[in-house]
Amino acid sequence: MAQEQDNSTEQVQTVGLRTLPRQQIVITLVGVLLAMFLSSLDQTIVGTAMPRIIIDLGGFTQYTWVTTAYIIASTITVPIVGKLTDMYGRKWFYVAGLSVFMIGSLLCGLSQTMTQIIIFRGIQGIGAGVMMANAFIVIGDLFPPAERGKYQGLMTGVFGLSSIIGPTLGGFITDSLSWHWVFFVNIPFGVLIISLFVFFFPNFRPSDRKPKVDLTGVVLLILSVVPMMLALTWAGVDYPWVSVPIITMFVFSVVMGIVFVINESRVPEPIIPLSIFRNRIVSVSSVIIFVTGVGMFGGIVFIPLFFQGVLGMSATASGSFLTPMMLGLVFGALISGQLLSRAGGHYRIQGIFGLAIMATGLGLLSTMSAETSYGTAVTYIIILGLGLGISMPLYTIAVQNAVPYAIMGVATSTTAFFRSVGGAFGLAILGSVMNNHFASELLGGFSPSIKDIVPPEKLDSLAHNPQALLDASSAAELEKFFEPYGEQGMVYFGQFMDGIRMALNSAVTQVFLISLFVFIVAWVANLFLKEIPLRKTHV
Repeated sequence: MAQEQDNSTEQVQTVGLRTLPRQQIVITLVGVLLAMFLSSLDQTIVGTAMPRIIIDLGGFTQYTWVTTAYIIASTITVPIVGKLTDMYGRKWFYVAGLSVFMIGSLLCGLSQTMTQIIIFRGIQGIGAGVMMANAFIVIGDLFPPAERGKYQGLMTGVFGLSSIIGPTLGGFITDSLSWHWVFFVNIPFGVLIISLFVFFFPNFRPSDRKPKVDLTGVVLLILSVVPMMLALTWAGVDYPWVSVPIITMFVFSVVMGIVFVINESRVPEPIIPLSIFRNRIVSVSSVIIFVTGVGMFGGIVFIPLFFQGVLGMSATASGSFLTPMMLGLVFGALISGQLLSRAGGHYRIQGIFGLAIMATGLGLLSTMSAETSYGTAVTYIIILGLGLGISMPLYTIAVQNAVPYAIMGVATSTTAFFRSVGGAFGLAILGSVMNNHFASELLGGFSPSIKDIVPPEKLDSLAHNPQALLDASSAAELEKFFEPYGEQGMVYFGQFMDGIRMALNSAVTQVFLISLFVFIVAWVANLFLKEIPLRKTHV
């Protein structure tokens, strides 16, 4: 392998057993960052346009499926593509992923029914999964582990930046043009990125291998993951947790998972080589990534709900509360990446601080109430984002540094897979905790006089949907219910709204508190992470 030359004369960068001109490295890196920005921007920009899509196409009951189809498709694609790129090279998979994403975007923009847009969002999700699988792998191709921190930090920063820009851009496009253009806008950017990849992306392929795709493993992985994701999505929303459909899907998923593990232990080219988990760094990092996925997604999703429902902010203002957190994430990721590359690669020590800061942020969020000031809330969110930014790049680099270069793709994509699955578990479990806690607090918090006035079916309806706090028309409808009781009725109405607000406050802060304990588990697991020096070469 070519040796790195002095910085003053260096014209090439070592990549595996090949070399690249510096200009090609820069252009390839720009292309990867743009692709990462495009795929992560799409998730936030579409969320803003969803209410208008529902108005035009109808199908409110299918609302969540637009997101669910995208998440499931991208999650299942990531580990499969990670393995395939180790076998066949990254370039044309990346180009294919971008092309599929663009085709899905075009079809979504042309959709005339909710069923169509759900199917086409699934196609988009497949393309996004290919792009996400490749993003962090390609950084590993371009730079040795000792240098990756700086660039992994950039990738995390791009993710945070898209989360800031997405909601505002989505609202502007939807209001100025139409929701169709939220999807069409991806196409010109996609064409530009594909051009960069076709002409500049290195096409490195293993030259001494005759791989055979583990098709059985692909099918078993899909049969294991998809039912589990569907069960986590539907449980507590469309079906009770203890119901025949949910239990059946979980049991089927577990059985297929066991068969998948047996298959992977016997085939020569497994989709996910089980041997990598014998490496202590990989196994501990996977646990940390999964656990932080549970707490991270759960905490982030419920922040706007707290600000809108408890603090009385508008929907736009409550969404903007995530901006300080994302700015903290961008700053934390950039600092963490630089420290990792320049201060000796102490990912375990940085993880101790990053996870502790995240836990501190969630602990502070769990203390909030309706009296919490704007400045205090923003401070707590920035702390959470800072810890998140510090932690996110670390474990991917630790895993890449611990495995042979030949399986870096599948090892890297496996970490992204665990993060997505952890997020799905977090949303399902924490969402169920919030709903149950809210219902219990609400029904137990009203005075007997209010219970005498409000019919049980009305109380039960509100106990499972605090719509009166989130929607002005629902609050007005509820107020009319108390109007026949005169001035005393208005007093009851105020008490009723306060009861809903207090119940929601208790329920959401309970979620933050549980997320805090989840991060404590991750922090303890981080203590068992073995720290080895980051390699200065790929092998």
